[in-house]
Amino acid sequence: MTGFSRHNADNGAVAWTWEIKSVNGKAMDVRLRLPMGFEHLELPVRQALAAAFKRGNLQVNLATQSHGSAERIAINREVLDTYLKLAEELKARLSVAAPSVDGLLGLKGVIEVLGEERDEAAQAELDAALMASLQKAIASLATARHSEGAQLAMLLAGQLAEIEKLHAAALTNPARQPEAIKARLKAQVAELAGAAAFDEQRLYQEAVLLATKADVKEELDRLSVHIAAARALLKSAEPVGRKFDFLAQEFNREANTLCSKANDSSLTAIGLDLKTVIDQMREQVQNIE
Repeated sequence: MTGFSRHNADNGAVAWTWEIKSVNGKAMDVRLRLPMGFEHLELPVRQALAAAFKRGNLQVNLATQSHGSAERIAINREVLDTYLKLAEELKARLSVAAPSVDGLLGLKGVIEVLGEERDEAAQAELDAALMASLQKAIASLATARHSEGAQLAMLLAGQLAEIEKLHAAALTNPARQPEAIKARLKAQVAELAGAAAFDEQRLYQEAVLLATKADVKEELDRLSVHIAAARALLKSAEPVGRKFDFLAQEFNREANTLCSKANDSSLTAIGLDLKTVIDQMREQVQNIE
């Protein structure tokens, strides 16, 4: 399911923006970007997303800006000492000049932006406000995804109607009847044998045998069950994407078997049309939750 939501808020001391982007995915995958000093929110953010969504690739970003108070900057002395030790080793081995101060400060991890210092109560209040704001962004994204889902449901319902129509055509196809198979077999034998006589009773027995081997009743019966199951999934209020994905594979399996067992070009054509619609449905199923 695709969608995008953004929620801006401000508590007087800090302004922030949540952004959530959702694209299609077979499972739930969250990529989260939090500013320095807010890493502790990762677990509750992931829990809130998991409670709201079951499928999709989500990119979540939080941007914050403090009012008035400047961000605190500090030197990570442990990282700096490591760089200095390496510099001494290189200097002794390669006879290079000692690193400059500005060069050292530009190395990754030496300078840390710690953000505004808050007491425990102020931080807890800000965290609660951030999570409440996240819930609004989640609700907005859910609305967008539900809107897309309603459109997909209409599309899938149309595809199921077409599958049902083709199923009925296969079910009533006259080429499945023993008499039709006998007529085709008789014409083929006559063409091969020419004027030679052949046993009508044996011909009928062979026609019945071919009809039995080529019978697709079981496939059509299962296809009928799959259609009913798919309609039930469309009416469900629960996430059905994975179930529908599996069901679409079963649709495809029955269509493939129907094509392989078809004993007439008209039945083969129905099977191929079924495969086309089912493939289209399988593509759309990847987009639903």
